[in-house]
Amino acid sequence: MSDEPHTSLHPQTRRIPASAPTALSVPAASSVPATPSVPTAPTAPSSTAPSAKWRTRLLVAGLVLAALNLRPAITSLGALLEEVRDGLHMSGTLAGVLTSVPPLCFAVFGFAAPRLARRFGPGAVVLAGMVAITAGVALRPFAGGTAGFLAASAFALMGIAVSNVLMPVIVKRDFPDRVGTMTGLYSMGLALGTAAAAAVTVPMTQALGGSWRTGLGVWAVLAAVAVLPWIVLARDRSATAAGSPAPAPAPSAATDATGAPGGSGGGGGAPGLRLGRSRTAWALACFFGLQATGAYITMGWMPQIFRDAGVPAGTAGLLLAVIMAMGVPLAFVIPRVATRMTNQGPIVVALGLCGLTAYAGLYLAPVGGAWVWAVLLGVSNCAFPLALTMIGLRSRTGAGVGRLSAFAQSTGYLISIPGPVLVGMVYEYSGGWGLPIALMAGFLVPQMAMGVIAGRDRTIEDETRMRD
Repeated sequence: MSDEPHTSLHPQTRRIPASAPTALSVPAASSVPATPSVPTAPTAPSSTAPSAKWRTRLLVAGLVLAALNLRPAITSLGALLEEVRDGLHMSGTLAGVLTSVPPLCFAVFGFAAPRLARRFGPGAVVLAGMVAITAGVALRPFAGGTAGFLAASAFALMGIAVSNVLMPVIVKRDFPDRVGTMTGLYSMGLALGTAAAAAVTVPMTQALGGSWRTGLGVWAVLAAVAVLPWIVLARDRSATAAGSPAPAPAPSAATDATGAPGGSGGGGGAPGLRLGRSRTAWALACFFGLQATGAYITMGWMPQIFRDAGVPAGTAGLLLAVIMAMGVPLAFVIPRVATRMTNQGPIVVALGLCGLTAYAGLYLAPVGGAWVWAVLLGVSNCAFPLALTMIGLRSRTGAGVGRLSAFAQSTGYLISIPGPVLVGMVYEYSGGWGLPIALMAGFLVPQMAMGVIAGRDRTIEDETRMRD
């Protein structure tokens, strides 16, 4: 993690060619002879340090604000889905399609994120993503029909998709020695945004007059705030764009025997990675997809499971909020613990066991232990920040993380699409929640197996090199 070239962390520092005098740091474009009278090196740190600190703080704020906006467009709609269906005269089939749109958009548009980042820079792409979320969330309440509502939702989800993929890339590029801490920070922001939208959308809608259009559209304000820091950050194109070739350094300690910067294959090596031949990449994709399956089943069906068991509707909504809120503290803790371990498999198993216990409780005593099962499900759902952390740990370069993030998330979201629909079909066929709960628990078994494989201490660069 910490063996990337320092140029990716301090874009204002110019690398001196190997043939140039190294006694002084004279700008490459300067024609002034390198004499002792030029005071360039002593003044550089004092002039650049404040700017670097300011940019770091702005980047942290930008990451947190972006993370806060990666789920409200989904969970706010779930809270008002019945009102939206009535208002748009939407059939049950179309409502089912609507609930499957998020993972589909994440899969399709996520694949494009690394290419866009190479072309425009990751900061500019995240800025575009925040603008798309703002526009989509603001426009869809005013759609006159189902088609317009779906189109505006897809536009917002497109922005979420590219931002999803590029978050680990930016963390790897700008915080290579703090991957766990920063992943935990923006994962905590994501969990907070998810829980807040689930908990406050309905009461906020009632307070604003009761219209579902106002209740959905108000979340565009939060997205608009997230645009502001990225307007500044997007202008900084001096840092190496994720997935683009890094400048070739002169031979130094930062270059390994293969000539790759940081001993990692360098930024230019990433486009040659054959992720389809990496067991770790496939294991990560399957792990990501199975945990996403559980998350979307939880968001889509868990309130109904509690309500059918006899829990009041308002309490069922609060139980969902508890499930989502558990990710706020744990999303910060789990990545920090994971980065201190060489193998993340034990964490995967512990989270899976929490989920299995919760599903067993839902089957045996759904009402009596409802709050306990909600807490355990919330812990189990923290496989998401763990998956993001492992993406950052399973590659040595920012370029590799970009490609692995796109591959794991896009493939994973494709895997997750059938899950919520399948649970609904089993429920309709069986007439109760016994078989669907067993199916949900069954998804956790391959999730744990794939997570144990993905958690092994190895990188995709090493795997693809061994297979060539």
